Amino acid sequence: MRNLLYVLIASIFLCVSCEVKPKEIAYGEAACHFCRMTIVDHQHAAQLVTHKGKVFNFDAAECMVNYLDEIDDNTIGLLLVSDYNHPGKLIPAETATFIISEGIPSPMGANLSSFSNIKDAERILSEKGGDLYDWQSLITLLKN
Repeated sequence: MRNLLYVLIASIFLCVSCEVKPKEIAYGEAACHFCRMTIVDHQHAAQLVTHKGKVFNFDAAECMVNYLDEIDDNTIGLLLVSDYNHPGKLIPAETATFIISEGIPSPMGANLSSFSNIKDAERILSEKGGDLYDWQSLITLLKN
């Protein structure tokens, strides 16, 4: 009976510790997993969570994109980027709309910002200029 209790407790611990979900970024303390800069910009940070629940934080979406070259795509659970209009709010990269604009500098100089919806992105695009991308077209652009 005691062994069953230990197995049950260990199973619960494993299930909770491997949960695939975003974790809050400790701005001003956490370092970018790719470039090692301290993450301070709430509008441009990004996060990758593996299927096992391990979290990798990035100071900019372009750092996360560059890091994707170093890992097996099958290990990825979540790819998240900050919503430019809601600093600190992480949104799925695959559904985000991206702008590359010299009018919006980003930490690593790629001038890349992400938005939760296309209408917000188009409004900022009309104010700041630049080019609009979805996740797949952004990956293609940055990998070439």
